[in-house]
Amino acid sequence: MTTTEPAAAAREIAVEAAGAYQEALGDRLIGVYLLGSLAYGGYSAAASDIDLALVLTETGDDARSAVERTTAALQERSPLHRKLSVFWASLPALREGRDDGRFPALDRLQLADDGRVLAGEDVRAEVARPEAAELLLESAGFAIAVLATDEVTAEFTSPKRLLVDKVWFTKAVLFPVRFLYSGTTSTGRAANNDEAIEWYLTREDAPAASLVRLAQQVRAGHPLEPAEVEPELAAGLVPLYRYYIAAESRRLQESGAPQELVDAFAGWDKRLG
Repeated sequence: MTTTEPAAAAREIAVEAAGAYQEALGDRLIGVYLLGSLAYGGYSAAASDIDLALVLTETGDDARSAVERTTAALQERSPLHRKLSVFWASLPALREGRDDGRFPALDRLQLADDGRVLAGEDVRAEVARPEAAELLLESAGFAIAVLATDEVTAEFTSPKRLLVDKVWFTKAVLFPVRFLYSGTTSTGRAANNDEAIEWYLTREDAPAASLVRLAQQVRAGHPLEPAEVEPELAAGLVPLYRYYIAAESRRLQESGAPQELVDAFAGWDKRLG
């Protein structure tokens, strides 16, 4: 490592990883791209991942194994390497707006809008942009699968990990803020944390403003102090999520989403209430 500046150090690892994927995949690799906050700005040493996208010629078992094996080896090199988060799919699938590897719709949108070429060809213009309905269903499904579990719901009222884990604290508070921003505004592009926070804090009816500001500060490097965080979580986290759930439920119903998903949000709201 030749630098101590956080974003520069993370970019060095991204470049190193791009070379490792080129070596492992050879002609099957079309390009490697930087995604996330390292691409569009706002990288947080405390909370950000090092997001990479791999565009392949095909995603058969050999390519899948090579990606997984190379990622695992890279993540063993240092704590910062463990922040690597890699998305991958074939170019034919990306042209058709589908995922044949590991490439959710939101990250495909980020690739099209903000991806930075690290190695190989620039094929970003060929990536099909996902429709708003696909993005809504994906974010809602993620929320139910990851945030609405019994374990996470219990943390909302009796926090333990949220008081000591900076990454989990910032993600738990800012996920609904980003989802609200993406669903309510019509930017047509992937939202970043800074944009979403600025938008949220201007809304007069939005709850938990001080909790969102604290998450923004922690993401920027402010220490996570349990004595400071615990009362903010107790006062704001459940109202924040119920506000998000109400807005997301309306959008799901208006879009004609599967009733099972609408019911899952209703059940989540009931458990939080």
